[in-house]
Amino acid sequence: MPRTSIDGASAQAVRRGLDFTSAMRRVCQEVVQLTPELGHVDLERVAVSFCQARKRGNYGLFASLTPLRFADGAATTVRRGRTYAIQRFRSPGGSEFLYVLTFCLPRFADLCLREKLITIFHELWHISPHFNGDIRRHEGRCYAHTSSQAVFDQAMGVMADRWLAREPRQELWGFLRHSFAELRRLHGGLYGLQLPRPKLLPAASGGAT
Repeated sequence: MPRTSIDGASAQAVRRGLDFTSAMRRVCQEVVQLTPELGHVDLERVAVSFCQARKRGNYGLFASLTPLRFADGAATTVRRGRTYAIQRFRSPGGSEFLYVLTFCLPRFADLCLREKLITIFHELWHISPHFNGDIRRHEGRCYAHTSSQAVFDQAMGVMADRWLAREPRQELWGFLRHSFAELRRLHGGLYGLQLPRPKLLPAASGGAT
């Protein structure tokens, strides 16, 4: 899958700059390895991508997790009498991805370190314990975040603090201390994997890309 420059970085900067999504993948691997509650997550089947936020600031989406299956891991769903599948993506090694984890830049990079870590835990926690392409579903109407997103985020903060207390390798996550502008200044540019939003396709056309 091709790498794309972020925020107008030159082609030369893309070759020499920070591969942001690869760096984020390494952070996520360290999170999963040191967090028993996330031991079911297989990062080989999670695409780590970025999107460019239209506006900077503290409001809006910082990251998202897109499941590539339907409820209970079903490969297809029926809507108005027609059967649909979600567009598939494969890694360079041929593994089919079950999730797309996307970070919104520069908005995510401009969060403080703790908020970045909470965001990472927040999105990884959404992955189903069955790791079947569906999201984790809680009881009740608010099945994604339980009845209180504030309580949900507080729990993610506890997990993030506990992860830091285990002294993960700082050479993997140290770049998260920097803002977007600082990263560009330090590395001369940023680039990474950028995937389109998966399409809902008639089941017979759900080929992988």
